[in-house]
Amino acid sequence: MRWLDLLQHDPLVLYGITLLFALAIGSFLNVVIYRLPRILESNWRRECAEAIGQAADPAPGEQMTLAHPGSRCPHCRHAISALENIPLVSYLILRGRCSSCGNPIGIRYPLIEAATGILSVLVVWQFGLSWQAGGALLLTWGLIALVVIDYDTQLLPDVVILPLLWLGLLLSLTGWFTDSHSAILGAALGYASLWSIFHLFRLLTGKEGMGYGDFKLFATFGAWLGWQCLPQTILLSACAGALVGVLLILARRHERHAPMPFGPYLAAAGWISLMWGQDINRLYLQWSGLA
Repeated sequence: MRWLDLLQHDPLVLYGITLLFALAIGSFLNVVIYRLPRILESNWRRECAEAIGQAADPAPGEQMTLAHPGSRCPHCRHAISALENIPLVSYLILRGRCSSCGNPIGIRYPLIEAATGILSVLVVWQFGLSWQAGGALLLTWGLIALVVIDYDTQLLPDVVILPLLWLGLLLSLTGWFTDSHSAILGAALGYASLWSIFHLFRLLTGKEGMGYGDFKLFATFGAWLGWQCLPQTILLSACAGALVGVLLILARRHERHAPMPFGPYLAAAGWISLMWGQDINRLYLQWSGLA
């Protein structure tokens, strides 16, 4: 087909189309990030109330879905029109303010859209026009949602993680990222390793050092990339988490004993392993003289 030939032979067109599509995905991810925790909280309230035979009190997220109601300004409840909801462009035209009440629009919305676009272009640049790139894009978009949700709420929702985990196992049948043997071992060892560290830490200190969502996220990278990626991913995430944590404490923007989500660092490390894991291993072996 001519358009496929055009995309294969003109990378700028491919990257441009990827960027535009990814910006729209980023806009949707903003909805997921804002609404999904509220929907889950509403469902948990209702389930707990039903379990004890009481009527659930109305809560944020009641009657809310990812598609309904339409987006509104959080200050004046002005309904956001289609022209006011164009990724990045509308924010710039409106100068970051609601067209109705003039209150500022959170900078995180265009930042998430821009990050989704940039990371998606990097994925296509790395994997080209291929089914492998399509799989990596799905993982990337899921990770963006998980990172921000975990940062906001210290939750890594199963409704996002588990489909990614199962997709990784299914894709291992194609051999795009790893083989099925490595994927199954990776998922099992990824979960079991952090689960063991969690319980050992709790036994020694009486505190919980991470959540079960972190186990599932690590297992997800094992399913996508195989057990071989696990040492690199956990090392990168631990170093990044320790560095950022120290910097935040020194800048007095984080209390020393306050909990800090581990999911964002784990997600970032896993994405780096997805993109450049083999190159990193090759450089390490050359540097250490083992190659």
